[in-house]
Amino acid sequence: MPINYILPLIRFAEISHKLIDMMIDVNVLLSMGAVYKKLAQGDILFMEGSRCNFYYQLVSGKIRWSNINDEGKEYLHTMVEPGECFGELPLFDDGPYAASAIADEVSVVIKLHQATFHQLIAEHPEIHLAFSKLMAERLRFKFFMLKELLCNEPEERITALIGYLKKSNHNICPECGKVKLTRQQIANMTCLRVETVIRSMREMHLRGEITILKGKVYCGNMTGVIPPVCKL
Repeated sequence: MPINYILPLIRFAEISHKLIDMMIDVNVLLSMGAVYKKLAQGDILFMEGSRCNFYYQLVSGKIRWSNINDEGKEYLHTMVEPGECFGELPLFDDGPYAASAIADEVSVVIKLHQATFHQLIAEHPEIHLAFSKLMAERLRFKFFMLKELLCNEPEERITALIGYLKKSNHNICPECGKVKLTRQQIANMTCLRVETVIRSMREMHLRGEITILKGKVYCGNMTGVIPPVCKL
C-alpha cells in the first residue's frame, strides 16, 4: 500500500504549542478490515478496567470518556468529537482501559483490531509518532486540569477550562464560539456541582466574560449575529 495513501490526516490548532487532533482516513481503516459499530444513546462501548481489543475512532455523534465511581459520580475527561480517536492508551501499554466510553447520543464508531493497528504503526512510523504527540498533548491537558482543580474558586476553574477549549478549538463551535458542553458536563470536568456551575456562569455572563443566549453558552461577548448554520 503506498505510504502517501495511509498518512493520517492531522489538524493543527495554534496554542502555546501544537495540539494534534488525530484522524486516520476512514477508507484506510476499512481497507485494513475495520468495521462500523452503531451505538444507541447510553450504550457503553467499553468499561474502565476491561481489556482493549480495538482501535476506536468516532465517525458521528458524541462519546463521553469518563470515570464513574461506585456512587455513580462521574469525572468527565473529554467529550469525543467526530474524527477523534479515543481509548488508545491500552493499545500501547497492553493494560486495561483507564476510563469508560459511553455514547452521549446515537453514535457511529469505526474500529480496527488491535493486532492490525499494531501492524499499521509498525509499518508506518510517522503514524506512530503522530500518536505519541497526541498522547503527550492529552497528558498535558490532564496536568493543566489537575492544576486548575487546586483552585478553590469555581469561576476560575470554568474560565480556565473554556479558555483551553477555545485555544485548542475543541468542543467549541468555530463559527460562533458556542460551548458544546452542557452545564452538567462542565461540572463533571471541573469537579463542581452543576448548581455551582449554573450560578457561576450566570455571574460570568453578567460581567461580560461569556454570553448566555437562549440557554446556550458562548465564549466572550457575542454582540454580532450568530451565523445561520449555527441556528440549525
